[in-house]
Amino acid sequence: MTNREISENQTLLTIKDLKVHFPIREGLFGRPSRFIKAVDGVSFEVGYGETFGLVGESGCGKSTVGNAILRLIEPTSGQIEFCGEEMTSRNKPLLQSHRRHMQIIFQDPMSSLNPRMKVGESVGEPLYVHEHLKGKKLQKAVEKLFDIVGIQKNCFNRYPHEFSGGQRQRLVVARALSLNPKFIVCDEPVSALDVSIQSQILNLLVDLQKEMGLAYLFISHDLSVVRHISDRVAVQYLGKIVEITTNSRLFETPLHPYTIALMAAIPIADPVVQRQRQKQVLSGDLPSPENPPPGCAFHSRCPNCQAVCVSESPQLKRVGPDHLAACHFI
Repeated sequence: MTNREISENQTLLTIKDLKVHFPIREGLFGRPSRFIKAVDGVSFEVGYGETFGLVGESGCGKSTVGNAILRLIEPTSGQIEFCGEEMTSRNKPLLQSHRRHMQIIFQDPMSSLNPRMKVGESVGEPLYVHEHLKGKKLQKAVEKLFDIVGIQKNCFNRYPHEFSGGQRQRLVVARALSLNPKFIVCDEPVSALDVSIQSQILNLLVDLQKEMGLAYLFISHDLSVVRHISDRVAVQYLGKIVEITTNSRLFETPLHPYTIALMAAIPIADPVVQRQRQKQVLSGDLPSPENPPPGCAFHSRCPNCQAVCVSESPQLKRVGPDHLAACHFI
């Protein structure tokens, strides 16, 4: 599903001006003296059955966005609407009823599974909590999930350390599917895996999406992976979205200077083309989210920076069909 196919009544998830600021306290019981602005005003939509990619450098707040959507981290402000219902103000008992529809796949499958629990128990835990399944019924349901993700049914009583990294990630995927969700946050789901195993997990996610109509928020710093799986892509820099567009448009005609720099960093297999391409190296390091620069967050590293960039923060605005960008000179 592409952006053109998503109308208002097909929107599954809407994020409006989401902010997550972590307080820094002076002493154990001191008041916050300053804040780390991990996410600072992020807005986007995800449609039913869509894969929405979120990319950016390490430390730009991508994972914090995913955790805040699921309320694993409490947002400082902003709105999260899921299936037309506002989620940010819901208390925990009301929020639990929506947990079954919103799941997450973490980056490290080993730390995602309890090493003291058998994998059948770990995968079946959501079914025990939400569906109250026990005994043979629980085991039968888990074995069905094992079959879906390509794990042998007789592995119910084995422990996580007995599996390879790719198999453990399949187990984590099975657990995420256990309650038949509508939306899954995929937080760097293949970055800890070998390249050959990455393709298997990505193909599994694509097949499951087609069969079950799943929507993904796919978080990654690997642009080649995002290009392979995403319908639309948002580029995040220092807690802010700087560009959103369709997959094909982003990789063919990136507009924001930061996005252009990211594209220039993608290696090309042809050595002749690689040597001839124009190099664009960003100057300086990623600024601290504790003390972000004034104006445009990217101005301290942007090759096109002018006076207005230092004094005014650009708004995310429409710059073409299905294309939003936050830059004064687009």
